[in-house]
Amino acid sequence: MTSQTASLLGPLQPGTKIAITHHFWGSQPDSIIPEAYWIFFADECQQALDDGGSHSLARTHDDLIETVTSLKSGHLRHETQDLLRQKLTKVHENELELIDNTIDLCASLLLMTDFGQAEHIFSGRRKLDWSSGTLQDCVSLGFVRTPSLEHKGTKLERTFNAESLNRFAGLKIVPTTNLLDHLRLTNDDTKVHIFHHASFLNHQLESSLLPDGLAQETLRTLALLFPKPENNKSRKWYRQLPVLFSMDPELMLCGYLTADDRQLENFEYWHDRLVVLKQVFDEASPKTISQWWYDRRNSVQWWTFWIAVMVLVWTLITGLIQSIASIMQVYAGFNVSSGS
Repeated sequence: MTSQTASLLGPLQPGTKIAITHHFWGSQPDSIIPEAYWIFFADECQQALDDGGSHSLARTHDDLIETVTSLKSGHLRHETQDLLRQKLTKVHENELELIDNTIDLCASLLLMTDFGQAEHIFSGRRKLDWSSGTLQDCVSLGFVRTPSLEHKGTKLERTFNAESLNRFAGLKIVPTTNLLDHLRLTNDDTKVHIFHHASFLNHQLESSLLPDGLAQETLRTLALLFPKPENNKSRKWYRQLPVLFSMDPELMLCGYLTADDRQLENFEYWHDRLVVLKQVFDEASPKTISQWWYDRRNSVQWWTFWIAVMVLVWTLITGLIQSIASIMQVYAGFNVSSGS
């Protein structure tokens, strides 16, 4: 049994990874896809074969490669459905579900974008509903390039990054393997989802079914949010990320955006989410002592707060000293009276 014909639930062998990488993105054998992607790959296959594989036709890596080849060839969805239908060896009551879930799985693995409406899985993640046309047609409609929100007066300062969103605004940075959820705010604007798979995005730059410029712009949002750390405090914060993210190592290599690069008009696909995220950032006020300490966006407010804290502490200390002195005086007076 070759590695490509092994079960989807088995461990991924190096040869299998090379074959998948080549057929999915045309990469050379020495092109490295980090472990973060293969964790996603294994999780998706595990979900697809949930309930004993009663919701998907795919059983081997060759099954996935064959379907992905059809999708990349520009076949209409019904043409890929017919291709899979020909492989059926017996009648299934849920034939269309099996076929559609297989197509959606392959599209998700190829583009790291969730597809379909699998009723046996609820993830809370956004999905593209692809029912007709080519995969590229569906993706082009799913990622809107024309911004709808006004950004007049909104600036993305140098301090606008993931570390500040976490330290100042108290936002939890949530890693996502779904490109559709990138920069999405959830849980009453307390969590922001970040698609951190920079290696995958770099593989999409030359030839991809993703809309033109989407991969490059997404990489620029990562450069905006994860610039190279400049001090020990930032480096310490960054060191926590691999544990949280199973982080793509190329996330830290996305570069740095200049002031001109940070202008919102330079973002089309992610413009509206950046505008909303910046609004949440600007409106956030410190709620904890650590947030008050780190949030120095408003220097007047910062100094006012900490001067007030120092005055309060000094008042408490002075009051405590005076109270102790008074007690000692009373005690001394009592001893004198007793001695008399």
